[in-house]
Amino acid sequence: MLDSPWFKAAGVAAAITLATATAAQAAPAPAPAAASASAVVTLRYDDSRAGGWEAEIAAGVASWNANVDNVQLVEAAPGTRAEIQIVATSGWPQATLGPVRPGGRASVELGSQAVTEGHDKTRIAAHEIGHSLGLPDTKPGPCSELMSGSSAGTSCRNAVPDAAEQSRVESAYAGGLAPRVPADGRILVDAP
Repeated sequence: MLDSPWFKAAGVAAAITLATATAAQAAPAPAPAAASASAVVTLRYDDSRAGGWEAEIAAGVASWNANVDNVQLVEAAPGTRAEIQIVATSGWPQATLGPVRPGGRASVELGSQAVTEGHDKTRIAAHEIGHSLGLPDTKPGPCSELMSGSSAGTSCRNAVPDAAEQSRVESAYAGGLAPRVPADGRILVDAP
């Protein structure tokens, strides 16, 4: 009776079930994806109204992209919506204090008055973009601090955020999200 086909089939099924259950318990479960810790927020910028600043904007964007991991600035395709609107003006540079959220809106004005007084255009562009990413001014401050702006003097050419500035932006966009608080919305004018 133990040799019957029914008992053989039941025995095989039990052995397969036991082997599967044992293998499932022995193999560790896959770790949950750390998507939230490594998610990158993409922010688009439109510099179509910033004639004469294209190279400096590109250099400022490249500086931010090289120094923060969870935010990526990309140029918006013509005719598409951008979170950061960059324009050239004749006044002092100014920008909306962010951090701008994906789908939100911030403005950057690259004022030629600062250039006339001798300030570096790439530093200005990177500094104003820093405001859109949520960084306030740190005036007065040394040239090593990008957000010290014009207080570092006209000889300062640094367009790279320091470690503390990088950390603040990383924290603001941690987990692939803009911070829990909305963008400040204030306009910061970078006149001395």
